[in-house]
Amino acid sequence: MGNTMKDLEGRVALVTGAARGMGRAFSVEFARRGALVVGIDACKVTAAITYPAATEADLDETVRLVEAEGSKMVGLVGDVRDQKSLDAAVVEAKKLGPLRIVVANAGVADWNLTWELSEEEWTNMIDINLNGVWRTFKAAIPTMIEHGQGGSIIAISSVAGIKALPGQAHYTAAKHGVVGLVKTAAIELGPHNIRVNSVHPWGVNTTISQHSDIMQHMAENPHFIPSYSASLANPQIAEAQDIANMVGFLASDDARCITGSQMKVDMGATIV
Repeated sequence: MGNTMKDLEGRVALVTGAARGMGRAFSVEFARRGALVVGIDACKVTAAITYPAATEADLDETVRLVEAEGSKMVGLVGDVRDQKSLDAAVVEAKKLGPLRIVVANAGVADWNLTWELSEEEWTNMIDINLNGVWRTFKAAIPTMIEHGQGGSIIAISSVAGIKALPGQAHYTAAKHGVVGLVKTAAIELGPHNIRVNSVHPWGVNTTISQHSDIMQHMAENPHFIPSYSASLANPQIAEAQDIANMVGFLASDDARCITGSQMKVDMGATIV
């Protein structure tokens, strides 16, 4: 369980990729801490993924779980490849109050060798995992500045935002790009007291990890295995709540001195 204190009471949070997994965990964590939530998810297959896409029923379940915490959530179907969808989510957030928290979480993962990636695989990955973060920033930042109450923007990157993951050149490039975007935005938004940070998980127990073809990928390329190793043996894989604990902290005033940082929740994967 995360923090049960109402330290985010009355704040409004926008979460992308909210239908399940980490996005759901973030939404519920914010509700538990007193925030109101707007969540957006494409609820459809958006790239050449090998795992089931989220559904509208998944998004409805996230709304139910948030409301079970005594908070309010607006769930919207929308794609981070579409600026209008994100702009509409911000409009909904403003109806609840000043937007103070933004989590750019929506993303996909797949595997292929650099020279075997199709242009579609490369373009979709960059458009969702990097451009989608930028579009989220573009939609949210003007209203956060306008309200003048500061806030916290959190981009979900990966260990692939810090080190290379072979077989995932497109994913690694996108997640490294997120780090550059975060650092730049942190400098630009400092005068507005808006903090911008990235979070870097390793393996997380979500649909992506449960249904991925990574084991086949490792079997075919055993020399890649060291690049996917972690330092801690227990837990062998994180739960979504482990990442939500970090995101909740970064959203709170306890992290008021932290900006432009890469917060690793990776069981030591970036040191091996």
